Amino acid sequence: MIPTRTTPAPAPCPQPPAPALAYRPDIDGLRALAVLVVLVFHAGVPGPSGGFVGVDVFFVISGTVITRGILADVAAGRFSVARFYERRIRRILPMLVATILATYALALAFLLPTALDDYARSVVAAAAFSANVFFWKSAGYFDVEAQTRPLLHLWSLSVEEQYYLVIPVALPLLLARSRRVAAAGLLVALLASLTLSVALTGTAPGANFYLLPTRAWELLVGALLAFPSRWAAPRPLREAMAAGGLGLILVAVFTYDETTPFPGLAALPPCLGAGLIIAAGGGGAQTLAGRLLSAPPCTGIGRLSYALYMVHWPVVVFTRYALLREPAGWEVAGILAACLALAYAAWRWIETPLRHPPRGPAADRRPLFAATAALLAGLGGLGLAGVLTHGYPSRFPGVHPGALAALEREGWKGGRCFLENGRFSDWAGPACLITAGQRDTALLWGDSYAAHYVPGLEQNAPALSHAILQYTFAGCPPLLAYRSRAKPGCRDFNAHVFDVIRAHGVGRVVLAARWDLLPARTLASLPDTLARLAALGVSVSVIGPSPLFAFDVAVLSARGAGARADGSAAWFAHPGDPAIRRLAAGADFIDPLPTFCDGALCRYRTEGTDLFLDTGHLSRAGSALAVRAYFPLLRHGAASAEAAGR
Repeated sequence: MIPTRTTPAPAPCPQPPAPALAYRPDIDGLRALAVLVVLVFHAGVPGPSGGFVGVDVFFVISGTVITRGILADVAAGRFSVARFYERRIRRILPMLVATILATYALALAFLLPTALDDYARSVVAAAAFSANVFFWKSAGYFDVEAQTRPLLHLWSLSVEEQYYLVIPVALPLLLARSRRVAAAGLLVALLASLTLSVALTGTAPGANFYLLPTRAWELLVGALLAFPSRWAAPRPLREAMAAGGLGLILVAVFTYDETTPFPGLAALPPCLGAGLIIAAGGGGAQTLAGRLLSAPPCTGIGRLSYALYMVHWPVVVFTRYALLREPAGWEVAGILAACLALAYAAWRWIETPLRHPPRGPAADRRPLFAATAALLAGLGGLGLAGVLTHGYPSRFPGVHPGALAALEREGWKGGRCFLENGRFSDWAGPACLITAGQRDTALLWGDSYAAHYVPGLEQNAPALSHAILQYTFAGCPPLLAYRSRAKPGCRDFNAHVFDVIRAHGVGRVVLAARWDLLPARTLASLPDTLARLAALGVSVSVIGPSPLFAFDVAVLSARGAGARADGSAAWFAHPGDPAIRRLAAGADFIDPLPTFCDGALCRYRTEGTDLFLDTGHLSRAGSALAVRAYFPLLRHGAASAEAAGR
């Protein structure tokens, strides 16, 4: 039960005056910067590849604002946990409810049953303030893709909500001793959280990204900045702090990308940058950077920042569903404009009217808390309905369930020969000899875009010139220089490939991967990997990119995209990267695209059969077709016979 009043014991020694809660336009401007870099990053504007750090800037701001409020209320003798939660409810709940209701309606119109079931589970989690835990636990390699999860952005809101369960209790208890004790306690918690985040960067990247214990230090950076200081920095130092802080944020925005180990130490620059800007503008001082952030356009967007953050991701996701591809050109500009317009409307008619309590004598908070509980229970019930009905499958009669794709992937020998994470020692060795009976042995090495050839190889085993040994790891391309925060076992797995080649007498290696995900500097290491394989005396084949569709082929099929009179279907696909062919010089290069594609159009369905499982992985039928058409170890006679039969 929420207590109605918490009055801390008098401090044992004189305290500095309570911090004035004067309006800080530079903080609103910093909010604008944070939300805009997130918005343009998610909308697909080229350049700010590290725009995700805007969330970290938000964490620092929230830590400062929340702590300033608690310090002022405690100093004035008016703090209560109930008062704190009333403010948080009025600030957070209206937009949260509106976002979930709006996305639920759109989800019913656009999402296939499997995706809607996943969405409904995220609604239940959001209503329980645990969306971050849900997305962490469901962030498996083959779950619904992040780009199509309408509530994915609520993970950061849940981190803050969980923080609010701790700070209004812990901070007043520490303040009862003294502000110095309170600041020291927060500093210890900050260092513990940062240390944990650094430690988990390589070993548990999912937990590190999503969970409060490894994110709390970012909020605590802001919290410590809320404590008043008697030391006043001279003007030149303040200018340097603000300019340097802005620079740290922008460097992260334009130099980080999805390969950056994050958060961990990489989150320090944007968080320290935000902290420097906040510290430099304390005490009413203005710096050049502060004046830029205090400009009316910045403060205006800053006031919309919460609403803008809440609406932007659903707009991006459902625009993709409407287009069935990535937006481009003027469509991106349209997304930005729509987000700003919706954010203003939401701020004006949803967020603002309910944000402030009625004026006059203190109102009874019990109706507000009861209404909050009822609303959250209602949202949870909506989500549960979607889960119990398995995503309302009657909306799309005839669409195959996602379980079919999972069943087909069982042919990849997951957990034994296809590792989704873990260590090299989990690989099953001789049990991964997927075809046998031939004198020579070849190694199939790569990620899931190598594993998806396994069903086709098994179906065509008699026509193969080699026995095939499967050596595959999800999200782990066959490059010795590759490093991944998401797949910490990948480096060790790839490093053991030479031992595997020697131990199993491998004379030929076939490399396959989703090459387009690799940064240019990582892909450039392919010649070195090929040279080291050649030094062992093995011959090497490199299979280039197979078609990659902007959407799951089940969605394309349900929407009738590219349907043809002959029962086949084609749709726009990502083109192959010509750099692969150049970098694979010296090896046998195989291009899969001519088998499936005619220019930019690629077949995803033929004669009523899906050739792909999702946006790019081959189905059993597609795998069999691919092996017969272009796999390098098919005997020439068998390939010719197949070509004649098609």
